[in-house]
Amino acid sequence: MQRPGADPGSEVQFLLADSSDTAVERLRTELGWLGDCLVVVGVDTPTGREWNVHVHVHDVGAAIEAGIRAGRPHQIAVTALAPVRLPAAVAGVRATLALVPDGPAAEGLAELFGGEGVQVLVVQLPQDRDDTAAADAVQDAVAQAVLASGAADVVVLPDDPLLVGPVSRAAAAVRGEGRDVAVVPTRSPVQGLAAVAVADPGRRFADDVISMTEAASATRWAEVVLADTEALTSAGRCHPGDALGVVEGDVVVIGGAQLTVTCDLLDRLLAGGGELVTLLGGRLAEAAAAHLAARHPTVEVSVHPLGQGPVRC
Repeated sequence: MQRPGADPGSEVQFLLADSSDTAVERLRTELGWLGDCLVVVGVDTPTGREWNVHVHVHDVGAAIEAGIRAGRPHQIAVTALAPVRLPAAVAGVRATLALVPDGPAAEGLAELFGGEGVQVLVVQLPQDRDDTAAADAVQDAVAQAVLASGAADVVVLPDDPLLVGPVSRAAAAVRGEGRDVAVVPTRSPVQGLAAVAVADPGRRFADDVISMTEAASATRWAEVVLADTEALTSAGRCHPGDALGVVEGDVVVIGGAQLTVTCDLLDRLLAGGGELVTLLGGRLAEAAAAHLAARHPTVEVSVHPLGQGPVRC
């Protein structure tokens, strides 16, 4: 399981004069929050006591400002740290990368995808489509993960509507680095799992991407979440704490009990037919599975406990 990496930062060194043991201790605490590889050593000079300071940080200005607050920094040296060398693309090697939003269910989803041989990248989900800072961070993290995989052919599964855009931009950015990157526009972890289930490394890469895309698009997805604000939805007005049954992004059921809404949602999904239901969640998913066994005995049900969080199907 990967999480977004950062640039290697810079090495900052300086001598600190006109200070005191108390101020230096405060400086040591501040720099410890700002970075790592921190070394502060006191030295006696002809003009008095000074301290040799060394630290690796991403915010050089903040480190120097901390030195100014502690005394008089001089002989300041800043050196950019060498970036981590990424492996070259290996022809014939294929990888699949699935994105997982950071949160209570992240570890369970990572284990689920990891068990299928998929690389997992945990990212901070943008608040909405206007959250450009989070989207840019996702784009950078995906590009880095693709390059770090060392594979020449990479399939990326966004697994959330808000991640499709950043992932697509990242794929376009790294295609010039000798990678053939394909984005299967999955909008839910359930669609991602459906795509992974039909992946075949023995097929031509382009043919495999087509098969994965078809499997994902043929998979209907839904989730049950709790409303945090009052709003007017396609199913009527909801209030904070209401359970919302969402099918492919649209609210179709509103209720006071999560289990009732989950069962109603499943009945609606299966009204048009279905052979397999995959449930991702905790105890609520297990209770929903019992409902399916009683009401839809011919449907195959797969339950994957993920701890706290929304129920997805």
